[in-house]
Amino acid sequence: MQVIQQQFQVAFSYPVVFTRNVFDPANPVLADLLAAGEPGIRRALVVIDSEVVRLNPGLLAQISLYGEAHRARMVFAAPPFQVRGGEICKHEPSEVAEIHALVERHKICRHSFIIAIGGGAVLDAVGYAAATAHRGVRLVRLPTTVLAQNDAGIGVKNGVNAFGRKNFLGTFAPPFAVINDAVFLGSLPLRDRRAGVAEAIKVALIRDREFFDYLYDERARLASFSPDVMERMIFRCAELHMQHIGGGGDPFESGSSRPLDFGHWVAHKLEELSASELKHGEAVAIGIALDSLYSRRQGLLGEIELRRIMNLLETVGFALNHPALSWLDVEKALSEFREHLGGKLSIPLLAGIGTKVEAHEIDIALMKQCVGALFERASARTDVARASLESGARRVA
Repeated sequence: MQVIQQQFQVAFSYPVVFTRNVFDPANPVLADLLAAGEPGIRRALVVIDSEVVRLNPGLLAQISLYGEAHRARMVFAAPPFQVRGGEICKHEPSEVAEIHALVERHKICRHSFIIAIGGGAVLDAVGYAAATAHRGVRLVRLPTTVLAQNDAGIGVKNGVNAFGRKNFLGTFAPPFAVINDAVFLGSLPLRDRRAGVAEAIKVALIRDREFFDYLYDERARLASFSPDVMERMIFRCAELHMQHIGGGGDPFESGSSRPLDFGHWVAHKLEELSASELKHGEAVAIGIALDSLYSRRQGLLGEIELRRIMNLLETVGFALNHPALSWLDVEKALSEFREHLGGKLSIPLLAGIGTKVEAHEIDIALMKQCVGALFERASARTDVARASLESGARRVA
């Protein structure tokens, strides 16, 4: 037998830039990034979330004006191509196919760019299209939601759904750059602003107790989406995610341990069971609550710590229950998550706020009890709220 063993390393580097009004002609950030390091005029194809267009009247005109102002260094190869926002763009393959066709039609090459503007689902789908066209077109992400700016838009994963499974098809492909424009957040519906907070709570719980304490202390302002608190939250959450990707030793998840997926084994299943009626962040909040309860009942997490976690989630406004929970087959969901990881189950649990441990076995009966406890908690809160309303009505009468 003869063997030639090949081994090589590839270094990846990309910036996450925080700015405002990215398409103001006076803001050079995007043009500077595209033109950096190479001579010639850079060509780019803009793909944008249709919901972002709806929420930001005049944005398409701004993009056109930006291209005109910086045409000495960059050119938009076509008018912005709109894709449907939300999970629909990941469920159906038509958007990815149309982006591939635009890449071919407008001669977008590996030294050109695709600029993806939108929420996490759109960034996932456009990123997958970019990674598979010419085996990789340079991707610049402009996340427009809280969840995308602090989590989904800054990592190295892209994907679409298939066979009824979330992110069944996908790639690990680092972006060329990420630009977080805080101005986009001001146009978001309140539900979308809230959903993104879940990922910040998650990463604080598993990596940074001081950050969790800050979120807890500022929970009332976080619930009212105070701009300074939101921007600090997004920056620190993004920073912690970047530290994990760069320093965690497994950026492309070749192993079974995925510590940033705390609460996600059930979150992904709830999204599927609810036909995406639950937003990702809302499902993650339920997953955080469930796995925190399980951590407590396993003796890993203190009672006061559990109360603080639940209080923070509920104060921010998350409903920690949903009808999809009643349809959850815990054993099947864990088995599918094990398959997704690569055969070995590895579930992050909490050994205190800011500290995680990996569990390779889950007590199915105990986890089902925790699901029941969430239902009971939600029912109790509903009863209290109803009693409060009735009491108020009697006083008015």
